[in-house]
Amino acid sequence: MKLSTRARYGVRLMLVLAVHYGKGPVYLKDIARGEEISEKYLSLIIIPLRTAGLVHSTRGAYGGYYLARDPSQINLKDILDILEGETCLVDCVRDPSLCSRVPNCVSREIWCLLGGRIAEVLGSISLLDLVRMNKEKLGNEAASGI
Repeated sequence: MKLSTRARYGVRLMLVLAVHYGKGPVYLKDIARGEEISEKYLSLIIIPLRTAGLVHSTRGAYGGYYLARDPSQINLKDILDILEGETCLVDCVRDPSLCSRVPNCVSREIWCLLGGRIAEVLGSISLLDLVRMNKEKLGNEAASGI
């Protein structure tokens, strides 16, 4: 399984919003500069996150983006499911009708088990966990993001 740039950048975007949770909206251009990601690319990533209700936005001089829920209530699986679609290692796991070998296939059972474990791990890591990890890695001063 390989995550797309869209998913990786989306997690970074959401981490910045989590670091700033409760401090007001953050401009996308500031996130782009701080994370060294194209603002245009981030503007494409933010759309499905906003549509799914994970992010809100406000317009105007004090506008920007902010998390719609507490960082402890948003996990990596939520983000990746929106940006990547359902995490599925092989197509026959999602749709058994794609393969005639499904009833006798031992490897499919492994892919189902592995996919379930990946989903379990991603679901167990919240944005608040990432904020804490970020603070530990960078120190309290540098962890403020932008």
